[in-house]
Amino acid sequence: MRKLSWIALCLLPLLLLVLTACEEEADAAGEPSMSGGVAEPFMPGGDAERGAELIEVYGCPACHTIPGIRGADALVGPPLTGWVERAYIAGAVPNTPDNLLLWLQEPQQIEPGTAMPDMGITEQAARDIGAYLYTLRRDDGSR
Repeated sequence: MRKLSWIALCLLPLLLLVLTACEEEADAAGEPSMSGGVAEPFMPGGDAERGAELIEVYGCPACHTIPGIRGADALVGPPLTGWVERAYIAGAVPNTPDNLLLWLQEPQQIEPGTAMPDMGITEQAARDIGAYLYTLRRDDGSR
């Protein structure tokens, strides 16, 4: 019995090390960690600065309130404040970079009949716009 206790005691630090590594991998991937925390999403290959410019080019301020965007105070569509903290896109799919790309490029695929129009947004433009949206926090309504 003592030998078994000694082995368990020796293996405990190794087990803790493995669990910590799994949690760090989950956090880095933007997935739930074992402690329940979630790493904030980001848009791979996106440029938030360019995204802010493209938000204006594609006319997003005509429908949305968007912090940091000049004249973006419309309420036709939902305000985009606190985007990084949102759990779902259009109340339909988890707020992940891949789902956001699809939503920006082909919103009808995610929510048929939605008022969000297909704006002809290219994949790179969607990445840039997504990068900007993922900078928006709820705490102060800005970046």
